[in-house]
Amino acid sequence: MTLPSDQAQAVRTLVESADPGAVWAVGGPEGPHHGSDAAQGPPTPPDGATPAPPDRAAPSPDPRGTPVPAQALDVGGLTAVLALWPAVGALVDEGTLSLHTPLTAYGEAAAAGTPAGTTAHHLLTHPGGTAALTRLVEHLAESPLADLAAVRVWHPLGMTGTGFVAGTLRAPLTDLVRFLRSLLHPADGPTAAPRPFTDAWTAQSLRIRTGELTPARGLLWQPAPHGAWTHHGPEEPGPALWVSPRHRRWAVLLPTGTSGGAPLRSAFREAVFAPVAAAPGGGSGPRAGAVPRA
Repeated sequence: MTLPSDQAQAVRTLVESADPGAVWAVGGPEGPHHGSDAAQGPPTPPDGATPAPPDRAAPSPDPRGTPVPAQALDVGGLTAVLALWPAVGALVDEGTLSLHTPLTAYGEAAAAGTPAGTTAHHLLTHPGGTAALTRLVEHLAESPLADLAAVRVWHPLGMTGTGFVAGTLRAPLTDLVRFLRSLLHPADGPTAAPRPFTDAWTAQSLRIRTGELTPARGLLWQPAPHGAWTHHGPEEPGPALWVSPRHRRWAVLLPTGTSGGAPLRSAFREAVFAPVAAAPGGGSGPRAGAVPRA
């Protein structure tokens, strides 16, 4: 669903008033609809097309030898969802990992440091489970997460500018767009984009998996108002992603810190996903007010 122009302008005004240097974009399965000026990059290729190589005029060397574009942004707070979540999904889809099987079934190394009876499902729905989950994935794949994600997730999606630099995940906005688009595309059909995980994994992850417990969580994703799901960095302020299968819309916000983080993030989400109020005489009403600076 395309973001109406007046709604997009309200989002732009909101971000520029609170954090002028923030990078953001909103779009759907076909690509970005609107975004910050700093976010503009080469267009996302049509489904099935080979993505253009990223600008490597001034690459920063990855510890493992993979060059990362100099303009790539710090998205370390999104490592769990950009690297770990799809890697787990790939292992689940191929039958290597079962979410409800105790980790001890995969060997002592897989279960080290976790309470008896812990499963991958526990780790995926617990905010502190990513370290153990990473160890489990690396044990099962016999590969470091950085290598596994590059080979099985980022390169198949055309995210060739994404990689770890000095231990921190960096990615250009165009790669984040490719990732978010893939969550809204069907995995089959003549126009399907290549994807390392299935529709079933996405559907499993974007539903509440914690029963009546609070806060409600999916699988490394959290429910948000207006049918959206979000993942954001643990530190404030930090980068955030949203996806709404209901609205066929995604959004990304990478703040600089001048807004204080959470206030801008909440207002941005409302501006993008909340229903547009009808204005007298037709059209749509104003969206969101300004966010106080920190």
